[in-house]
Order: sequence, then C-alpha cells, then structure tokens
Amino acid sequence: MFNLPNKITLSRIALIPIFMIFMLAPLDFGQVQIGNESIQTAHLAGAILFIIASTTDWVDGYYARKLNMVTNFGKFLDPLADKLLVSAALIILVQIGLAPAWMVIVIISREFAVTGLRLVLAGTGEVVAANMLGKIKTWAQIIAVSALLLHNLPFELISFPFGTLALWVAVFFTVISGWDYFAKNWDALKTSD
Repeated sequence: MFNLPNKITLSRIALIPIFMIFMLAPLDFGQVQIGNESIQTAHLAGAILFIIASTTDWVDGYYARKLNMVTNFGKFLDPLADKLLVSAALIILVQIGLAPAWMVIVIISREFAVTGLRLVLAGTGEVVAANMLGKIKTWAQIIAVSALLLHNLPFELISFPFGTLALWVAVFFTVISGWDYFAKNWDALKTSD
C-alpha cells in the first residue's frame, strides 16, 4: 500500500500546508521585480512550491507504471491529492483577488461530485481510475492556477491575460470531464445500493 508512488502522492498532500503558509501568512520577504511588474517573494515561493507539488502527479504515475506498482489505493489517493492541492490553491486565489469565486465554485463542485461518485462505486467494489479527459482537466487546472499564482508573470509584460484564459479552459474541461464521468458510470450508480 505505501509503495514509492503512493509515498510521492502523500508528499504532494504534505506540501499543501506549507504552500498555504507562503500564500496566506503575513510573511514579508520583499518583492521580486520583473520589468514593471512585481510579485511578493512569499507568493513567488508559494507558486514554485505549487508547481513542484503538481509535478509529483506525473512522477508518481510514471513510477507506478514503470515499476508495476499500480494499486487501488493509489488510484484513489492520486486524484484525491490533485483535488486537495488544486482546491486549496483556487480558494487562495479567490482570497487574494486573482480568480473569480464562481469559477472556483464550479471547479470545486465538480471535484466533490466526482469524488462522491468514486466513493459510491468503491462501495460496490469498483475503482474508477482517472481517464484522459480527467487528466487533461487536471493539467488545465494546474497550468491556470500556476499562471495565476505567478500573478500572470511574464505575460503581464505583454498585457496578455494568459492566466484568465487558462482558467476558462480549465473550467471548460472541468465541466466536460465531470459530465463524462457521470455519463459513463450512470448505470453502475443507479444499481448501487
């Protein structure tokens, strides 16, 4: 159960409180200036930590497949770790005024709904692994969140709202992948007790 890929996944969860401290605690390490734009050093450190934590999603999957260590626990834990990390980051982005609350509500609502579906199906002995749409959704969210955590630098230098556009793409794939999960598992959901 606690093989290397699952330990990597658990490390992603363990990094969340540290990330939150950098983003929310009143830490004053000054500012980093890029052109005419600046970002708090603590926010830059938090954004880098988020990006590092996010890359463990690829690393744990790679080792699970390469070392033939794919487990049902890992199939459950990996998407849960993604949801916890991205949800924490999205809520922080709303608090610091860099993401609209309604978009975050749509994304987090989908995550709760799919997690609920997974739990119901797990009760019937069926484990639902992430499919390709779910993986695209996760990476779209990670790219959008990373850009916004970085205060849209360096795109601010050319006045291009990359972070905002990436968040719209993430919302689109969030809704589509959620619909796909429920459509594909509706019959199993109806027959569960």
